[in-house]
Amino acid sequence: MEKIKRLIYLFYYLKETDFSQLNSIIKYASVKTGRSRTGIIFDMVCSVFRYNTSLKDYFSFRFFDLNASERKKWAGTGFMYQFQLQMNPKGKRELLEDKIMFLHHFKPCVKRAFCGLAEFIGDQEKAEEMLRNSSGLLVLKGSHGQIGAQVEVVRCSGYTATSLIDYMKTRKFDLIEEYIVQHPVLMELSPSGLNTVRIFTQLHNGAVEFLGARLRISVNSPVDNMAAGNLATAVDIKTGSVISPGVYSDITKLDQENHPVTGKRIVGFIVPFWKEVIDLAEKAALLTPENKSVGWDIAVTASGPELVEGNHNWCKLLWQLPVKKGLIDELEKYI
Repeated sequence: MEKIKRLIYLFYYLKETDFSQLNSIIKYASVKTGRSRTGIIFDMVCSVFRYNTSLKDYFSFRFFDLNASERKKWAGTGFMYQFQLQMNPKGKRELLEDKIMFLHHFKPCVKRAFCGLAEFIGDQEKAEEMLRNSSGLLVLKGSHGQIGAQVEVVRCSGYTATSLIDYMKTRKFDLIEEYIVQHPVLMELSPSGLNTVRIFTQLHNGAVEFLGARLRISVNSPVDNMAAGNLATAVDIKTGSVISPGVYSDITKLDQENHPVTGKRIVGFIVPFWKEVIDLAEKAALLTPENKSVGWDIAVTASGPELVEGNHNWCKLLWQLPVKKGLIDELEKYI
């Protein structure tokens, strides 16, 4: 049964694959290892069945450099899908998928003003208030957007309530939020986008356990997702100190000890208000006990941390790549 399931996964991976991109990365691995492209392709497909990974995982985890025992340590796409489905069952995860529902449910963890498009249309006073916010900026979102998709930052001065509503309808945005102004030290590190902390929590026997923390660092990008070409680093869960260089999801790019644009030192960077960040993640995790394994995105402002969103399908790459090792053992104990 498991082999049949992985065969189905393989067909799904093939359907979703950008073959131009895949061909490029196969060529890179072939040149790097001296192995034939055919041999790498065969090994890649076999890994889907042996390690429950996707075609892309083979390269993201650098399986072409690893032996069998090392490969077994990595939590791949197939494993993560099954684990997260068990921990965050369908019918319960909608709270984390719908950003409007999320913001209302987690209001105790949210400081910024927000409203859905329907509310924005129906409440002229609310609309004018949002346009007068102190940052001078607004964030427009699709309430079901993923990995930074359907997000745009706009200047309040360029819109009236009516013109902004028209623009949102045209671009299919249905959520508007006050722009979060990040802490000055994070702005110095990278001013192009909001640099958030991702805290991975696991509810176990009613208590919150921490699976790790990562700082996502924007690189000339208004969003900080790795998929958009940005950096990710590991953060010491006890101290809030960055303990790894910044890594890209693109394996052809070198790790960064310093920010490639601002030049600011990455390793050793201290995330402000760290105790408050951890406390906020724990508070959020306890507000959704039906979802046991969540990746929380937290912004840090001059006045403290603020919850941005929670992810039931949190990223295996963001979790594992910065520490350069597979962490499947950390999850298997909860199954």
